Amino acid sequence: MIQAPPATAGSDFDPARLRHAFGQFATGVTVITTMTESGPVGITANSFTSVSLDPPLVLWSPARASSRFAAFAAARNFSIHVLAEHQADLSARFTRGGAGFDGLAFGRSTEGSPLLPGALARFDCTLHSTHDGGDHLIILGRVLRLDTAPGRPLVFAQGAYVGLAER
Repeated sequence: MIQAPPATAGSDFDPARLRHAFGQFATGVTVITTMTESGPVGITANSFTSVSLDPPLVLWSPARASSRFAAFAAARNFSIHVLAEHQADLSARFTRGGAGFDGLAFGRSTEGSPLLPGALARFDCTLHSTHDGGDHLIILGRVLRLDTAPGRPLVFAQGAYVGLAER
């Protein structure tokens, strides 16, 4: 594995400028859910990507500073919901200060993860491995089941939800 040298105080990496540059890359929006002893937990994330078809693996990365970090760092099972373009309100429920599961009806996966209605795709996962990712934890999940629906994705870029160009 090739590793880049760490950014140091004397480097050209200004965190605000780096975050802005990362924001130039448009991503889909997901809500990841898991069940804890205290009840259901969800978090909005755009750090989702496919990794492997064989075995079926996906990746996402919760921030260590998140108040929900401990729940996901300890989760053995979780579901990843790829949101549809009309689900910005659902996305907001699972951001800092959002309502979360309060008053929200949900189903359950075979493993017990909360399932949200209306997602374009859902991946029910079991933990495959975790890796240090600096101020984030890299979580690899093995896909146990998936579901898809027609529609257009909710997209995030430059700090806001954006529409896709018509095909």
